[in-house]
Amino acid sequence: MKPLYQRVLLKLSGEMLAGDQSTGIHPAVLSEIAGEVQQVHALGVQVSIVIGGGNVIRGITAASQGMDRSNADYMGMLASVINAMALQDALEKRDIPTRVQTALDIAEVAEPYIRRRAVRHLEKGRIVIFGGGTGNPYFSTDTAAALRAAEIHADIVLKATKVDGVYDSDPVQNPGARRFDELTFETAIRENLHFMDQAAIALCRENDLPIVVFDLNVPGNILKVVCGERIGTTVSNATAKG
Repeated sequence: MKPLYQRVLLKLSGEMLAGDQSTGIHPAVLSEIAGEVQQVHALGVQVSIVIGGGNVIRGITAASQGMDRSNADYMGMLASVINAMALQDALEKRDIPTRVQTALDIAEVAEPYIRRRAVRHLEKGRIVIFGGGTGNPYFSTDTAAALRAAEIHADIVLKATKVDGVYDSDPVQNPGARRFDELTFETAIRENLHFMDQAAIALCRENDLPIVVFDLNVPGNILKVVCGERIGTTVSNATAKG
């Protein structure tokens, strides 16, 4: 298979690492994700990853329950670093060279985020995992993914989810929900579609950075997207066909 993209950013939610559990890290799920990433890396694609911390704590949820929002968000950033380290371990068990860079200064376990260094790692064939979000409260890891993708000049953002694309309403609650094959950023923002937060979508729009939203639970889907197969929903500045 021949890749369509040479440098990608994969956005993973922390909840994906929990598997069927509501919290924590499921080693078997980690191994499966690492295997999916390995297939793409083997094609020579430069892979970067942003991972959330929702399997440990979600800052916005904790804040809604009375915790100080900034404090809760910093806890979420630390949780994402834990997940980044876990994913690094799973990848390195497959002999894939990996680096973790964080927006927070945790020198004992990860490199600080330095854009030029991250790009150099990618050019050397290392997978770079970005932890710690943007390093600032009130910003989601979706926004961190859009920001890092723009900074490293990624070709595309791969938004891995538990559903097979973007719908006009929640397909779990509405069996008649319509799935989009393509969307423009303008439509996604106007309709307030919730596959990513609005700041992340706007950032991708401004930098002409397409997003593909797809189901991570289907084996081989990351590879299919990277090789240009029509999977999930593509969101871009191009005119959508619906």
